[in-house]
Amino acid sequence: MSTPNPWAPPPSATAAEQPRPDAGDPPPDAPAAPGEPGADERIEWRRLHKVTPLLNAWKAAAVILGLAVWNYGEDLAQLDLAWAMKILLVVGAIVLGAIIGLVYGAIAWRRTRYGIGEESVFLHSGVLWRQQRHVRLDRLQAVDVTQPLLARLFGFSSLKIESAGGAGSNLTLSYLTDTEAQRVRNEILARAAGVRRTGQAPGAAPAPAQEAPERPLLELGAGRLVGSLVRSGFMIVTILLVAGLVLAIALTRTFQLAGALPGVLAAVGYAWSRFAGEFSFRLGLSADGIRLRHGLLEAKARTVPPGRVQALSFSQPPLWRRKGWWRVRMNVAGYGGEGEETTTVLYPVATTEEVALILPLVLPDLGTDRPLEVLQAALTGTGTDEGFIISPRRARVFDPLTWRRNGVRITDTAVLIRTGLWWRTLAVVPHERTQSLAMTQGPLERRRGLAGVDLHSTSGPVTATIVHLDVETARTLLLEQAERARRARRHAGPERWMSRRGGGEPDAAALRAGYAGVLPAVPAREEMP
Repeated sequence: MSTPNPWAPPPSATAAEQPRPDAGDPPPDAPAAPGEPGADERIEWRRLHKVTPLLNAWKAAAVILGLAVWNYGEDLAQLDLAWAMKILLVVGAIVLGAIIGLVYGAIAWRRTRYGIGEESVFLHSGVLWRQQRHVRLDRLQAVDVTQPLLARLFGFSSLKIESAGGAGSNLTLSYLTDTEAQRVRNEILARAAGVRRTGQAPGAAPAPAQEAPERPLLELGAGRLVGSLVRSGFMIVTILLVAGLVLAIALTRTFQLAGALPGVLAAVGYAWSRFAGEFSFRLGLSADGIRLRHGLLEAKARTVPPGRVQALSFSQPPLWRRKGWWRVRMNVAGYGGEGEETTTVLYPVATTEEVALILPLVLPDLGTDRPLEVLQAALTGTGTDEGFIISPRRARVFDPLTWRRNGVRITDTAVLIRTGLWWRTLAVVPHERTQSLAMTQGPLERRRGLAGVDLHSTSGPVTATIVHLDVETARTLLLEQAERARRARRHAGPERWMSRRGGGEPDAAALRAGYAGVLPAVPAREEMP
């Protein structure tokens, strides 16, 4: 590849950025909320926007309308009434549902409040069953600003705070104005980073949290997105399904559509969800982390702080090979339980050159003196080039075509696992993100003297499994990787990525300057004992 080395240290910042103040701190004499976790910290309690009950009322209307149609649809059709009267009955059900939803939403809105402290974000909600939840800022994984179509039309957003505890521990603030959602997001990220306001005059009103500058890196065009969908495996299945349906109609001379219609509709729905969800996908970089923006009808803006990506995968379907396209996905704690595929996408369709720019965002140092060559061998290579360990020849009985392609490369900072001859995949797991390891060996593998090694990450689309190694090689790799992971965790940076290990208040301007206005300069690799 002719791409400039993306692991080279970035240029120094031209100007130090001003400190980011924390917004919303109450006066020093404000009492702490009684009974709160962390009651010794000051918390300013806030409410969601007053329009929230109205934006949520349609949900109750939709539920009541669905129940009415499901239970009384046939009876309504058989009633001896004019069509105008039947339409009025349906409209009346919708209005009744909206009124019920509006009343309940208003009560729920009055019982909902949120607060941001120095250590946590709190949310109190519930009408019949009260809930008091909080997310620790040092466990923050991502912050998403979502604009559903209806809320987007009127300038409102939903803020979702992702925690390492999984989907059940996340907090959602719906709804805030677009300006307020961005301000709260900036404040949460500033506090999670460890930045503190300095130099404010006593009694002065707190200044709003400023958004960290963003450097746009990549933007996915609609043409490439459509081309990737046309060349995807599910589209091939859809074409074969439609061709089979047409052939069956031609042979039987009957129009048998009912059996195939659900499959066709499912394929069309999946294609639309991919197109709408990944439309105008943009990837940017800031001191707060990786920023992702995408969506056609529902606009989403995600911020993944530094160090929160647990593992990466690069996959290439057969029909993407000619174009050199790769789909980049990630494991992030808190995203594993999400049902939406776009949640775990770091970039939907990247060229090989763009892959060389995306990987350093997660792993600034690949841990080798030949990063581009090692990456190229990991993506498309076979054999032992660039130090890869592959399956021994006796593994051909299990992988007759891919035994030379299956391989693992251990660098000073990560494990690279490649597999697949036609459907190529590469998994990258930083040493400090290895959760646990396991060696597996089935009865047939035992007879051939082979074994596999699993590197366990958080729940997500990336699975890191090294298959069909020599059993002694697998055992040695398991023991050595456990030691590498232990040392890497000991040298890993703090959870609050802009705070110092030794304690004390960091100087925000100096920290941001060290981030070259965007990201930290790549340090020289520290040799581990």
